[in-house]
Amino acid sequence: MAANKPERVLVEEWRDILALHARTLCELDRELHRHGLGASDFEVLDVLAEGAAEDGGAAYRVQELASRVHLSQSALSRLVARLEKDELVCRGMCSEDRRGVRVELTAKGRARHAEVKPLQRSVLARMLDGATG
Repeated sequence: MAANKPERVLVEEWRDILALHARTLCELDRELHRHGLGASDFEVLDVLAEGAAEDGGAAYRVQELASRVHLSQSALSRLVARLEKDELVCRGMCSEDRRGVRVELTAKGRARHAEVKPLQRSVLARMLDGATG
C-alpha cells in the first residue's frame, strides 16, 4: 500500500509518472504533427469516436468532453474551435439547454481519426510498455 511507503519513495514514483507523461505527450505531439494534430486534438477526436455520450447521443456537451480529456473548459473551447475550423468537428446548441454547446465528429473528423488512431496506439504501446503495472 502507498500509505506504507516512505515519503521519498512516493515522491520518486510521482516524479517518474510525471516524466513518463511528459515523454509520452511529446512523442505523441511529434508523431501526430505530420497529420495536423496534437495529442490533445487527437484525444478529443478519440473520445468523440469512442461512442455514446452520457445521454446516449453521438454528440458530447463541452463540459462532458472537458472531464474526459482533462482540459479546462476554456482550453477545450479553443481546441474545439480549431478542430471546427479544420472541419473535423461541428458544434451546435443543446436542444435541452440552449446555453449548452454540443460537439460531434464530422465525416472528415471520423476519417482523420481512423487514419491516425493506429499511429497513436503504436506510440502509446511503445512508450508505456512495462511502465504500468
